[in-house]
Amino acid sequence: MKKTVGFIVLVLALVGGYFIWEVFIAGIRVPEKKYLLIATGSDFNTVKQQLKDQQIIKPGFIFNQLANRLNYPEHIKPGRYLIKNGTSMWTLIRTLKVGQQTAVRLVINKIRTKEDLASKIGLQFEADSTEAIRFLLSNDSLKPYGLDTNTVMTVIIPNSYLFWWNGSFRKIFERLKSQHDLFWEGSRTAKAKKLGLRTAEVYTIASIVEEETNKAEDKGKIASVYLNRIKKGMKLEADPTVKYAMRNFGLKRILHGHLSYPSPYNTYYSNGIPPGPICSASISSIDAVLDAPETDYLFFVAKPDFNGYSNFASNYADHLKYARAYQLALDSLIIRKAAQAKPNSQ
Repeated sequence: MKKTVGFIVLVLALVGGYFIWEVFIAGIRVPEKKYLLIATGSDFNTVKQQLKDQQIIKPGFIFNQLANRLNYPEHIKPGRYLIKNGTSMWTLIRTLKVGQQTAVRLVINKIRTKEDLASKIGLQFEADSTEAIRFLLSNDSLKPYGLDTNTVMTVIIPNSYLFWWNGSFRKIFERLKSQHDLFWEGSRTAKAKKLGLRTAEVYTIASIVEEETNKAEDKGKIASVYLNRIKKGMKLEADPTVKYAMRNFGLKRILHGHLSYPSPYNTYYSNGIPPGPICSASISSIDAVLDAPETDYLFFVAKPDFNGYSNFASNYADHLKYARAYQLALDSLIIRKAAQAKPNSQ
């Protein structure tokens, strides 16, 4: 009898020890930075199956028992959860129950179109690209924010943002809009008014500057060219706007035939500032417009040494001189490259 009782006690001790080991001590073995994505509306069985499919937990009763003990099935919270190697079962369930999710870092650099933004959102968040593009292409959705389908991309201030993974695209957009409002609050809006421009117009000009150069030293001077042209009632005649109008971003050379492409975004075809930006403008490009130096420049063209900088001119005669020098250098470069690419004759 004593042996039987002793055996039962031993078995219970082993079972209890195993349970304690599995729940509190034994760590989950997963690769580094493994994420569990719990969609909105998921139930306990769905989450459990995801954990099994991702090999975060093993099939068995321990997870069920502990989850029920902690009342997790009644507290499913959607989100993106980082599961660290060595996490105990207890910590895992507690993390999921309280909704201790890991934010998504959205890094926005250059984005050209609304479709590009929608695609980026769809790849990183629960909100899919279809939901995003429907919102971005709907004037009814944008009207409460004082925007339309042309100006909506002026909301995008390139930066690094943290968002929760779950939720609608509207929530993401509202956060971007609030950051936009903070960005323009104060001195920047005052500078725009001094230029006689709306903030959306400043952003649109900055987007052209963004596409024209990546040289910080030239941004302000290029901005001054466009501001001077606006003051004189001249067309902006910016090559990047032709590419945007045609949606041909791989276009290497703007030819005469391209200039007549009918679009309000083509500044060779239409007068004034385009109705919206042609890409997301960096903060440096926006500030280059707001702080543009006072010049009499009306023209600019790339320097013939292809160093990324431009020659600026206040009259057409000087501009033609610089343009011819660049064109000769470009033709010579093309000839040299063609000769190098040509196979040696036998």
